[in-house]
Amino acid sequence: MSRILATATSEFRIAFRNRWVLIATGMMVLFALVLAAAGSAPTGDVGVDRLSVTVASLTSLAVYLVPLLALLMSFDAVAGEVERGTLPLLLTYPVSRLEILLGKLLAHLAILALAVTLGYGAALVVAVWSDPDAIQGIGSLWRLIWSSVILGATFLGAGYALSALARRPSGAAGLAIALWLVAVVLYDLALLALIVTDGGGAFTTQALPVALLANPADAFRVFNLSAGQAVAAAGGIGGAAGAIPLWQSAASLFLWPLLAIALAVSAFRKVTP
Repeated sequence: MSRILATATSEFRIAFRNRWVLIATGMMVLFALVLAAAGSAPTGDVGVDRLSVTVASLTSLAVYLVPLLALLMSFDAVAGEVERGTLPLLLTYPVSRLEILLGKLLAHLAILALAVTLGYGAALVVAVWSDPDAIQGIGSLWRLIWSSVILGATFLGAGYALSALARRPSGAAGLAIALWLVAVVLYDLALLALIVTDGGGAFTTQALPVALLANPADAFRVFNLSAGQAVAAAGGIGGAAGAIPLWQSAASLFLWPLLAIALAVSAFRKVTP
């Protein structure tokens, strides 16, 4: 455990010097404040407090921003070490490859946790300042914070795996952006196209819930919208959250990071110094 913490401390210092802490935190705070300032319009229509509606908007933000930040922090975790020639030296230390990856993961998760906590916390301040009754939605906000960190862990693990497979930062960056586009943008567009084509048939009623749980970004969205009872404030695919049991979206949300990290460890073990 001490070796993992030592690696995490070193990685956090490197990220701080590279301004990743400030970049991630600044982006989350900026976008969260914008959404919080504009998030009160539908409150009366959906019958929930302002903070819960803001959380629904923040959920959509997190689906795009958290995976992107995670991939940007992790794509050169292994490839960067290879290119700089520091991997052979790193592997001479009495620390296993699993401990190296877990140390990097811990540091990057700390950065993400700091960014989402400060960002969502800023949204909380705006919502409560505008409407004191908004404090009723604090449970939904807390759920969004820890689930955002879990979503980030999934894409951090995926980024490490791509970094180990590419072994060059440029190649890993291209793969990371491709993964983000497919998982966060193109996947949902494909589902929407299939829903329109299906016209309320078997795909919409039977296959769509499975397809949503098969994507970590959609599982995260469904979990937060259904758990926060803010489905009425969501549109598009997010509106399907009410049809999926909460335990299923929670199980998917927790299983994806384990799968991604296991894949990263397997890929890293095949990297030769």
